[in-house]
Amino acid sequence: MHDVGGSSYSSRSSWHSAAALAGAVLLLSGCSSGLPGYHPPPARTSGAAASSAAPSPTAVPYGTTLVQLIAPVNTAMAEIAGAGSLDALAGAMTDVQSAASAAATGLQNADAPAAVADAHRQLYVGLDQLATDLGQVQTDITDNKVCATSSALAEAGQSQGLKDVPAALATLSTAGYPATLTVPPTGAPQHRALDNGSFVREGERDGLGELTVENGGDADAVLTLTHGTDAVYSFYVLKGQTAKVTGIRDGQYDVYFAGGFDWDAASKRFTQSCAFTKFDDGLNFNTTDSTYSTWKLTLQPVAGGNASTTDIPEGSFPVP
Repeated sequence: MHDVGGSSYSSRSSWHSAAALAGAVLLLSGCSSGLPGYHPPPARTSGAAASSAAPSPTAVPYGTTLVQLIAPVNTAMAEIAGAGSLDALAGAMTDVQSAASAAATGLQNADAPAAVADAHRQLYVGLDQLATDLGQVQTDITDNKVCATSSALAEAGQSQGLKDVPAALATLSTAGYPATLTVPPTGAPQHRALDNGSFVREGERDGLGELTVENGGDADAVLTLTHGTDAVYSFYVLKGQTAKVTGIRDGQYDVYFAGGFDWDAASKRFTQSCAFTKFDDGLNFNTTDSTYSTWKLTLQPVAGGNASTTDIPEGSFPVP
């Protein structure tokens, strides 16, 4: 509770056919041996001596193997650069994971020249790490720890594998085995926030109603009052702080709040650790000749609190 204050054949027939054929050959040889000008056929060599040894397969050069294995990783990386949504980005990361893991396995089975053994090992270890790191980003997307392409890319940019793979490839290129990995821009992690009490949407404030919000949760919040699905008032409350809004017009309002970190003012949403909640009961602001409404909300589970809340999907949250 939160608190509101206010595929077979016959072997026998095969043997008979072979015997008949042999007899015919012997008979022909006996009749022809006394003829003038006859020359016996040259002696046959044994099958083993007549056949030459099969050539050994030519080993694929290391440089060719390297390029063939890195190429699919580059192709998948290009998908990341073109991802226009969080779902598309997650799918592109799955493709990079698969390509990186396959390349790592292929390189472990390849014979690297002794001169580049260390860089070779660094490369396949880095590719394995890259696959692991991107898997974590995908998990964080599923768990709403990252809620926008910007934050997902920023987290991917912190991957140790994404640093080790280009470094190993640079060493191999210097040694005469050129191959590169094209890493798309990822940006840096951001920690944007508004000042405590700042309006995200400031409706008409010519009423007398007052609302105080105490944020005792573990993330920043944006509190929104709506008429139906339309946001009327939205304001920012920093983690651990209290904000008060005055001048609220009379009326019945539904109450929502979004929690998270790194507020993107352009999209009006948190990009990290996002959560969306609705108070089950709304707030009524009413002014009389002698009274006006004041309410206090606590954004934190409170033992014995009198305000129940429901987690909602992002699509049900009104745009502030």
